[in-house]
Order: sequence, then structure tokens, then C-alpha cells
Amino acid sequence: MLKVAYLLSCLTVVNAVSHSLMALATYIVGQTPFPEFSAVVMLDDMQIGYYDSTTWKPVYRSHNDSKDYNKEQKDAGVVFQNLYDSMKNRDFYVKKHLNLTDGVHVHQRVVGCELLNDDKPGPLHFCDAFDGQCMEEFTYDLEQNDIHMKKPWIISWDQVKQLHIKYLFGNVYHPICIKVLRRYLHLEKNNVMRKVKPRVRLMRKKLPDSQGLQISCLATGFYPRHINLTLFRDDQPVDDDQITGGQILPNGDGTYQMRKSLMISDEELHEGHKYNCTMKHLNLDNKLDIIFVSDTDKYDPGGSVSLSVVISVLVLMCVAVLIVTALIWRKRRAAGQGSETSQNKYSPTPSTTHDEN
Repeated sequence: MLKVAYLLSCLTVVNAVSHSLMALATYIVGQTPFPEFSAVVMLDDMQIGYYDSTTWKPVYRSHNDSKDYNKEQKDAGVVFQNLYDSMKNRDFYVKKHLNLTDGVHVHQRVVGCELLNDDKPGPLHFCDAFDGQCMEEFTYDLEQNDIHMKKPWIISWDQVKQLHIKYLFGNVYHPICIKVLRRYLHLEKNNVMRKVKPRVRLMRKKLPDSQGLQISCLATGFYPRHINLTLFRDDQPVDDDQITGGQILPNGDGTYQMRKSLMISDEELHEGHKYNCTMKHLNLDNKLDIIFVSDTDKYDPGGSVSLSVVISVLVLMCVAVLIVTALIWRKRRAAGQGSETSQNKYSPTPSTTHDEN
């Protein structure tokens, strides 16, 4: 029921090489088994905290024995209580503006800050969605004390309201957000600052009834989550409407995966096109390029690599084993002949013995 796709897309507004602290808040209008209000706190893509209207207390992933624990609880109470009041009041006007009837409605919000590579605070990001639809989006620039709109407010804010928002963001949200971001970035640096190279496979699957092939490019086991995976046909990017997949999905070990697939008809297979899977990731010095040629005589229908390549590798391995075996045999034979020659050279020659008596 809760749609989070738009919220997750808002997280991509931050620079891929910076760090962010985001609160993903959900307010539900109507009767459901879920808390009326809940919020998940994310450091980059790792959950570090949770808050809801059942307990009205933040729960952190770890480090609850901090000397700043009481201060953190107070800061979290101020921020989340303000978020709750803001979203509740906003829903009243949005429902009236959209002429919505009673029932279950979901208001979701992403708000958080960014820390740039030079440890300089970046902008504060704000995204709103109502019943899964993008409603409002803007950033707050601390240096300019100004709001930069990306998607206008569905209900305009007057000048007094805008001044209140600027004060709230500049003096409450942004300072608290940057302080918590720096603290948890230090505590969790071994997790959020690690870099893991992706493992890549170009797979192919024979479609039933001779309808062609499906080729899939899979990158998995990488961290951080920012990756660029592109399929090319004859050095030209394949149109997005021809590709399925493309979502970044989590693995169970804290890394990520992405798969993009393309259907190739039987007629297209015989046209001899070249397909490339190109990937760029923060932990790769250069882009990784995997090539697939649509020649069915060269590829195993169920495999992910060329059959000719596999055979060539096996032949080379067999030749190498034969060469090594022959060298070892010749060396041992030479050593055996040398030993026999030495024995013949240094052994005493038998002579006839004479009885002195």
C-alpha cells in the first residue's frame, strides 16, 4: 500500500560522491494497522534510526550509550514532532484542495542534508508525495538563505509562511542534520565509505517457440549503490522502452545489484548485430565493456560466455599440462641416465685374486 519509489528517487538528487542524511517520513490518513506517523533515518543508503507515533521515541541502530544520547533524543524529538505537525496540517489543506473523500491516504516526505567532499555542508533537500504522486520538491541553500523550487507547491505559501520555512530550515533542520550526519559518518565510516567492485555477467536465454533470445547484463555485489549500466546495439544506446529492469536492488550482504535485459527477435539475431554491456562504477578505474555478437553458431544457448572461448581455454590448458608433463619426464629420465653413468665410472673393476699361500 505504501509507495516508496518516489521517495527513493528523491535520494538520487545528492551527489554520488558526497554523503547524506535523510529522513523518510510517512503520515497515514485513515484507519490502518500501521502507525499514523513513522520515519526512517538513512545515512547514505544505510538505516541508522527509526521513529513512530506509537512510542514517540527514536530508536538508533547502535551507539545508544553515547555521551550525547540525551541531546540526540531531544534533537530527534524536535525534528520529528515538527515533521508530524507539518505533514498533518498539510494533509488537511491538500485533501480539501484536491477534493478528496474520506478513506486512506498516504503522505510521504523526504527531507535531509548533504555533506560535500570538502566537509562543507551542502543544501537541504525536500520532497513531498501524496498517494504516490509527486507533489512538491525544492532545495534550501544555507549560504543564500533561499529556497530553489524544482516542483512548485501544490498550494502556494505566502511570504510569512516562506519566511517561517527559511528560519526553520536554517536554524533547526539544517544544523541538527549536519551535526548528526558528521557524527554517524565517523561512527559508521567502515561501512559507508567502503568500495566493492561489481561482478558482471552477460547472460542469454533462449525464448520458447523460436522467438529469439533474451540477453541480460547483471552487475552484482557492488557498493556504493551508484552505478551506470548501459546496453548498446552496434555502439548505439538501446532505447529505454526496449529494456526491462534497471532497478538497483539490495543484496543480503549489504551490497547491491542491477540487471538490464533486452529481447532479441529471431530475425534480428541473424542480422549480425553487436551488443555491448557497458558499466561504470566508483570503484572502477575505467568502464567495463562486455561484447555479445548475435551469431547463434558461436554461443551456447544457455551460457553467459562464448562456447568457442571455453573450448579454446580448455585446449590451451590441456596443451600446457602435456608440455609440463613432458618436461618433467625428460628431466627425470636425464637424471636417471646420469646416475647410471656415474655408477659405471666410479665403481671398482673386478680383478682376479691370487692366493699368496
